[in-house]
Amino acid sequence: MSPVPHNVPRSFYSFSQLVLNTCPLGFPQLTRRTKIAYFEVEILDAHTRKQVQVIDKVHPSSTVLDLKNRFHKACPQWYPSRTGLRVDRNGPFLKDSCIIHTIASSSLVTLYFTDLGRQVSWSTVFLTQYFGPLLIYLMFYFRLSGVYGETKSNRHLAVNLACFCHSLHYIRHLLETLFVHKFSEGYTPLQNMLKGCAFYWGFTAWLGYYVNHPLYTPPYFANKQLIPSTLCFLFCEAGNLCINIVLAQHNQAGNKSHFPRSTSNPFTWLFKLVHCPQYTYEIGAWLSLTVMTQTVPVAVFAIMVSIQMMLWAKKTHNKYLKQMKNSSCQRMAVIPFIL
Repeated sequence: MSPVPHNVPRSFYSFSQLVLNTCPLGFPQLTRRTKIAYFEVEILDAHTRKQVQVIDKVHPSSTVLDLKNRFHKACPQWYPSRTGLRVDRNGPFLKDSCIIHTIASSSLVTLYFTDLGRQVSWSTVFLTQYFGPLLIYLMFYFRLSGVYGETKSNRHLAVNLACFCHSLHYIRHLLETLFVHKFSEGYTPLQNMLKGCAFYWGFTAWLGYYVNHPLYTPPYFANKQLIPSTLCFLFCEAGNLCINIVLAQHNQAGNKSHFPRSTSNPFTWLFKLVHCPQYTYEIGAWLSLTVMTQTVPVAVFAIMVSIQMMLWAKKTHNKYLKQMKNSSCQRMAVIPFIL
């Protein structure tokens, strides 16, 4: 027998190291899946504090709207639009886009439920409020039977211009509601829409009856009063449309680091002086219509609309000032250099 070489143990050791390095022994390491911590939402009545429903296995990324839909499946009588949920009994209602994990302090989330009553969408509110005045005013303008009785008197130029301007105003509002404005999430109670309709429809019937009456007295200065007021009205309507388009683009961009700014469009240059130029143009339009028609009902409506616009503008002005602490206060709310 031939002797075994001395380098055999070393060769076997090298071969074993090669095998271990190329093909490591052991089982592949399994990837661990993180467990999702679901929430359990307890819904209590805000008035009685009694438990209404418990919704389990709520995903952390679920929204309040998702929660309302599941609540509606469990309690079909409570529609999502009329369901109000709050963290505190007297706190603000949660927005539909609110994420559940942002309001949860433990695995059990307690929310208080309030029945908001019948709700309607914001687009329905504005379409109803603006379509009614358009239809009501035209009914008086064409002097339908039963409104003024049998009459064949011709309409004055002021009556025709007032009808054109009034109709143009509300047609613009309707088109902006359909194609320009982007309404915030949520709904509003039905009684709010009824209040708005009563205000706009009632005043339209009052001013429409007087302006289109067969015994209507035209403006004292005739064309010297009609032509400037008509041009001013058209200017304000065009400016209001341009401002609303800029505001819609600014809101879609979602940039809250600066105010809405003027563009190359001259109608938007009013942004350099006031925070709410849309209200400035709106007030100017109704004051122009007051001068054009020279009637008390139009003047009363213009005053009430102006007061409401000023209140809204002042509120928006204060909100902008809080958001932009380092901004200059050269801009006013609605009236340049005054208010």
